[in-house]
Amino acid sequence: MAKPQLVCPAGSLAALKAAVDNGADDVYLGFRNDTNARNFAGLNFDDKSLAEGVRYAHQRGRKVLAAINTYAQAGRFADWTRSVDTAANLGIDVVIIADPGVLDYAAQTYPDMRRHLSVQASATSYEAVNFCREKFGIQRAVLPRVLTLAQVENVIRHTEVEIEVFGFGSLCVMNEGRCWLSSYATGESPNTVGACSPAKYVQWEKKPDEMDVRLNGILIDRYGNEENAGYPTICKGRFEVAGETYYAMEEPTSLNVIEMLPEIIRIGVAAIKVEGRQRSPTYVAQVTRNLRQALDAAFASPDSYKVKPVWAAELSKVAEGSQITLGAYNRPWR
Repeated sequence: MAKPQLVCPAGSLAALKAAVDNGADDVYLGFRNDTNARNFAGLNFDDKSLAEGVRYAHQRGRKVLAAINTYAQAGRFADWTRSVDTAANLGIDVVIIADPGVLDYAAQTYPDMRRHLSVQASATSYEAVNFCREKFGIQRAVLPRVLTLAQVENVIRHTEVEIEVFGFGSLCVMNEGRCWLSSYATGESPNTVGACSPAKYVQWEKKPDEMDVRLNGILIDRYGNEENAGYPTICKGRFEVAGETYYAMEEPTSLNVIEMLPEIIRIGVAAIKVEGRQRSPTYVAQVTRNLRQALDAAFASPDSYKVKPVWAAELSKVAEGSQITLGAYNRPWR
């Protein structure tokens, strides 16, 4: 068995340094444009900050992965190939891509640069993974968060491609970011403009006893003065249904696989990814540090591994909605 790599998010240079300093093996990031599925204002990297981040990571023996993981829009394919060119020119180690055309461009133009299949490609079978290896020479595939651990193991058994899975962070009820709700409400979605609930459509309306949060005029949630207001996404909003107001589609919850790390190692997962390029450097540091310790302990003594209370406590502090789940990895209805 090999120890899985710990792949951590960086939405800024400070977050990149926090990931590296707290034990990440790889750091993944994106450019300040819509080729990146976390294209939020105030986040991501320009050429100067990216060059500094690559230097910082490489000096400490870590790799930098660039997520060019949205789908190229009609008439603008050159924007996506330009991001691939930038990644190559700035010394990025890996490009993470979903669009087959962009994958083909990277394979043909930079055959020596590693290519990973993004989770946005929604490859859930070994046939899909092997197809992308045959056609585009991918070395790793990031699996969607809809598979049980047994299904992940089945994929690993039938492919030579490294398999990466998510281990911590926000969940999505959509098909890995292909959000029809966001598109319905705003005309834009994560796989087109790189942002779920684009900031230009978000409205905060403070009232004496509460605050309304809207997305393009649609009331998503209403918070009391004592509540922490979350960023408005339709799937995690509270709505009135049959006279009752509640989280009608998905209650904010974070995936956390810390208790099943020995099983993840046993089945041969190559890398564990932390979600959260839109989160703060403090979040990145806290999650990376505790998962690093847990992963090292699980690999050193899988049979006697136990989750330390301090790990669980620290991770619960940064869980979305302060709740955690094993997600589909422990799907009882399969």
